[in-house]
Amino acid sequence: MSRAVESDQHVPAPVLAAYSYCETVTGQQARNFAYGIRLLPAPKRRAMSALYALSRRVDDIGDGALAPQVKAERLDDTRKLLARIREGGVAEDDTDPVAVALSHAATHFPIPMGGLDELIDGVLMDVRGETYETWDDLKEYCRCVAGAIGRLSLGVFGTERGALHAERAPEYADTLGLALQLTNILRDVREDAEGGRTYLPAEDLAKFGCAAGFAGSEPPAGSDFAGLVHFEVRRARALFAEGYRLLPLLDRRSGACVAAMAGIYRRLLDRIEREPEAVLRGRVSLPGHEKAYVAVRGLSGLDARNVSRQTVRRRV
Repeated sequence: MSRAVESDQHVPAPVLAAYSYCETVTGQQARNFAYGIRLLPAPKRRAMSALYALSRRVDDIGDGALAPQVKAERLDDTRKLLARIREGGVAEDDTDPVAVALSHAATHFPIPMGGLDELIDGVLMDVRGETYETWDDLKEYCRCVAGAIGRLSLGVFGTERGALHAERAPEYADTLGLALQLTNILRDVREDAEGGRTYLPAEDLAKFGCAAGFAGSEPPAGSDFAGLVHFEVRRARALFAEGYRLLPLLDRRSGACVAAMAGIYRRLLDRIEREPEAVLRGRVSLPGHEKAYVAVRGLSGLDARNVSRQTVRRRV
């Protein structure tokens, strides 16, 4: 459960301004994420925006055009900032609005701040240009850059008092993060290839004749690209199935937020499954009306009830 959260009139003006900055960053740069968190009450929505803004900063360092050594130095500076936040060393009038907002959020929610250090670890893997031989190798990367975000978010959401198996909530949040990240990897396979990055496990690429990579809008000659995509889609669906067990452990609005964000990615996965080669032609996305449907479905609690019924059937 989260600690008591201040109402707007008790949040200092500089802190509200810092949160407003973070919400602007979130709205401009993370449409799917922003779509989900709008379902949260204001204090949780602001805290999630602060988490996103710091995470975005870390990602931008990793994705930028700086030399690897400079990126590593910038990421080390961000670790030092996180240490200041944990130690309560960020003043309300600090010139860094993200630090101000995140510092306030961390004092009002039990956010496991070490997750942001894990995110930095994952981005450093990108900086070093690491590739992944097996799913177990890739899974460790995904835990850093996405599972950690799930666990950080759970610190803001909290769990419902008396929820059965609430102690497993961090595990489910982590697994749901893996599902989202694997979906991202499939969606961005062409974009990542153009940036010189390959995330899908080398053994999977070899198995389906795709070891040559994805340099163009067509699959490698003689490959079974559709087979590769369907193989990874099945893996992602299994992760979603396990991660969705988080939903009944959350309050209605937090559950709606998670169901909306995860639901958008599940629908992306459906589209990718139906037309695998589309990911080689450009980024697959959902229109606004589909996102609205997913949000309404999440707010209704339908996904959480379905998970609860499935869990009961497994036990019978």
